[in-house]
Order: sequence, then C-alpha cells, then structure tokens
Amino acid sequence: MQVTVNEVGVLTKKLKIVLPEEEVTKELDAGFRKIKNEARIKGFRRGKVPRHILEQTYGHQVRAEVAEKLVQATYFDAVEKEKLDVVAHPEIKTPVFEEDGSFSYEAEVDTRPQFKLQDYKGMDIEKEKITVTDAEIDSAIDGLRREVAPLRSVEDRAVQERDIVIADFDGFHEGEQLKQVHGENVNVDVGTGRHGQEFENKLIGMQKGEEASVEVDFDADSPNPLLAGKKIEFKVRINDIKERVLPELDDEFARDVGEDFDSLSALRQHIKEKILAEKEQALEGDISDRIMQKLLAANQFEVPSRLVQYEINEYIKQTEETLQRGGLSLEAAGINRAETEERYRETAVKRVRGDFILKKIAEQEEIKVLDEDLNNGFARIAKQYNMTVSEVKGYFKNRDDMLPFMNELLNEKILKFLRNEAKYIPVDAEEKNEAKKSFKVGSETAEEGNDNKETAGE
Repeated sequence: MQVTVNEVGVLTKKLKIVLPEEEVTKELDAGFRKIKNEARIKGFRRGKVPRHILEQTYGHQVRAEVAEKLVQATYFDAVEKEKLDVVAHPEIKTPVFEEDGSFSYEAEVDTRPQFKLQDYKGMDIEKEKITVTDAEIDSAIDGLRREVAPLRSVEDRAVQERDIVIADFDGFHEGEQLKQVHGENVNVDVGTGRHGQEFENKLIGMQKGEEASVEVDFDADSPNPLLAGKKIEFKVRINDIKERVLPELDDEFARDVGEDFDSLSALRQHIKEKILAEKEQALEGDISDRIMQKLLAANQFEVPSRLVQYEINEYIKQTEETLQRGGLSLEAAGINRAETEERYRETAVKRVRGDFILKKIAEQEEIKVLDEDLNNGFARIAKQYNMTVSEVKGYFKNRDDMLPFMNELLNEKILKFLRNEAKYIPVDAEEKNEAKKSFKVGSETAEEGNDNKETAGE
C-alpha cells in the first residue's frame, strides 16, 4: 500500500492511497466467484457462467462492492501508517480501478488541533449571593392559588391581566395567511407570556365577542421558527373572558396544596427551599457558562471544519423536526437553510472548540466517566421522566446511543471540577443588575446624542 499525504488546510489532509495489482486482483476474483455461484443467466447453468459474461452483466456491481471493501480494509491502516490523529469520518473521493490493475482512492480527513492549554485552575469568577425574598415566595404562592382557583365567566368588563381568554385567532405574514398559526377556542392566560407577552398584552381591553386585528413583532431568536424575526398580523375574536376565584390564603389552602403541609408557614418554608434549590442550580449553570467563556477567550485555535458542519447539521435537523411536528418544512416556514447555517456557524465553532478544551482538561486531570456516574445519570433521567432506571437503560442499548450520553456526563464532570477549582469573587446581584441597567441607559443616551447630531447635520 502506497500512501501520499497533502495539506489541504490547517487541519485538513488529503490522503492518496494506492493498492497493488495482486491485492486488487485477489479481491476481484473473489467477488466474481461469489456472483458466479449466485447468478442466473439464461443459457447457462448456475455456477457455469463464463467470466466475460459475468463482467458484462455484473461488472459494475462487483467493482463497487470490491471498492467499498478495499477502502474499509485499508483506510485505518493508512491513517495509522501516517500517524494522523483523525477526528470525524473521512470524505472518500475518486475510487478508481486503474489500467495497470491497481486501485486508488482519496480520503480527505480532519485532524485534531494541537494547542497549549492555558491556565484553567483558580479562575476568578463572579458569584452572586443567593437570597430568597418574601416577594418571590408570595409570587409562588400566588401561582399556586391561580392553579387551584375555579374559573367564572365575566360579562360586564373588558379583558384584564390575569384573566383566561378563550379566543380564536389566525396569523398572517405580509398579507399571506399562515395555516399553522391558527387556533380555535384557545385558552390564553393573559400575563404569563405563554402565548407571547406582546400578543397577550394586545388582548387587554378587548370585550367578549369583539374581533380585532393586532400586529406583533417577533424577535429573531423566538423559539417558534415559523414566527422568528417576522411581523405577524393576528386576527382575533374573543369568545369568552374568565376570571379566577382565588381561594383564601390560610392554613386550609396549604393543606389543599399538599398533605405534607399542615399550615401556611410550612408551605412558605417549603417554597423558600424549592426556590433556593432552583436558584443554586441556575447559578451553577451560569458559573459553568462564565468558565467556558473564559476558556474560549484564553484558548484560540482552528477547529475541524467537518465537526463544525456536523454541529450545524444537527441544529438544522432539530429545527426541521420541530417544524415537522407542526406539519411544516423549512421552506414552508420561510426559513432559508443557507442563512440559518451561517447565522449558527459562530456558535458551532465555539461548541466544537469548547469540547476540545474540556477533553484536554479531562486528559490532563485524568477525569473519566465511571460506572457510578452512569448510574447517577440513569437515575436522574428516571426521576425527571417518572420512569424506572431499567426503562431508562433500555433506551441506551448500543454504542451510538451511549456515546452522546457519556460525553454529556463527562463534560458535566469536567465543569464540576473547574467550578470547584475556581476562585469566587462575591458580588451583589442587585448591584450588578443596576450596573447593567445604568450601562444600557448610558448607551442609549449616547446613541440618541449621535442621532441628534446626524439630524442636525442633515
């Protein structure tokens, strides 16, 4: 086997692999012997068909099968021979049976980036102090009261925030009706934002039986790809307006919420602990994000293009699956695939680069996924989806199912290690939010000043 390596890019190599005549002839002869014993050709008994007749009838099929077999049998040997640290699947090109009896093909591959890992232990990370206010507890209890409250129709007033509106609606974009943006007798809980805060706000003040047309601008990052970045006109009819009859806030209400609560104070304590746990989990995620941002900023290097494209393809696939559940395609939703790919590319590059950084840390710190980690992961999924651990394990039957799950567990373990190693700078969450608001206001003022200058110039 002869292997020639050419540089295509920083991380991309093109291998030209040539196999000698004797090896190729051996495989071709075996292929034709196999087809000879199986072939049925009129005028010849099975197993007695001459080679030149087989060549005429089955030559293309046999050569295609032999070519695939030769590539599979030699590609990994060629990579090992050249000591290439390859990532992702190769792109196999131009397999050819040469006139001299040899066989050649090209394999374009991406190799692992080589980089010196920058300091990752003891990073300075801001960490807010977690508190739970009485207002947050009151808001949670108010949510519980709303959940258990019976509804009654109101006839003598318009829609208010916190009402349940029963509505029909149709969506239009640039005058064209969107068939998938349609609802009849839909329950809209005004003020929750579940149907979009702007849409819900437009319903406030409408009367039962009233029909109206309202316009809503959707952000480019709206979770609904059909609406993202568009101005949608909704034609709405209010069929009914219902208000909640809230229960009294007392010990009896607490007991109705759950058998574990014998008093309102016990319920409040439970809610406080729950909110605290949720905030701690959210802060843990925020800290992991801050760590990753610092790692990405400190470790700049090229990443394999095929892995980036894989990330992009997965994102597009998930978007398509979301649309298909609503009976739509990308084209029907007005989504341009090429534009979406380019918009997501920077994120895909960061994801790929971040994964290389984390795996290098794992290698240096000898962090691995153990049986205990797997069992804990299975148990977590079981609890989340109200399943047994055995049922969860049934979804991870083969290697292709297990690898993404194990990769996720490994990344979690690496990030936990980094969080434990970080140096935390305590910050006041309220002061930080106020600083952000002040910066935003200052920026807006500066922009307004620039706008005024431009207007005066005109």
